[in-house]
Amino acid sequence: MTKIKFCGLKRKADIEAANALKPDFIGFVFAKDSRRYISPENAAVLKSRLSPEISAVGVFVNERPESIASLLDKGVIDLAQLHGDEDEAYISRLKELTGKPVIKAFRISSASEAVKASASSADMILLDSGTGSGRTFNWQLIKEIHRPYFLAGGLDSENAGDAVRLLHPWAVDVSSRIETDGLKDIEKMAAFAAAVRKAFKES
Repeated sequence: MTKIKFCGLKRKADIEAANALKPDFIGFVFAKDSRRYISPENAAVLKSRLSPEISAVGVFVNERPESIASLLDKGVIDLAQLHGDEDEAYISRLKELTGKPVIKAFRISSASEAVKASASSADMILLDSGTGSGRTFNWQLIKEIHRPYFLAGGLDSENAGDAVRLLHPWAVDVSSRIETDGLKDIEKMAAFAAAVRKAFKES
């Protein structure tokens, strides 16, 4: 089954929606310049309400590895997702500190970026059009990536099924397209999850 990640959750209602729809992952954004930013304290409260079968991912941009490790060790998050300029040495350092899975995000706009993503030492990679851009990218660029990946960037209930049938990603990641007026919308979340699960069964 293609796994599902709802990213950018920050309210009790968002967690309740996730618990009802049962994605595999939810994401807390700890990048302070994001409108989806959540403080570690609030994230800890929401994590305590999250169904234990759903993994919480912390999204970071050029954060100190020690700060990420602290949130992982405290159980506020289960995995770290890196969206900045973190290099191989950074990934290695974070793994040494925690032993927890690391996801590295890559902005894909050329074949060379796809090659770089494929070679990453991160446990998982996420392929996107940009940090929270809400736009799709040229999926033909990643057809030669043969390791499991999260597909992100402009996915919604209308095109997620096509992505699953065409690319067979390990997981799909959605944020802005399951929002209404900047807040998570349970109807859009449900429609997205249903489209992904239907496409997987058909493919």
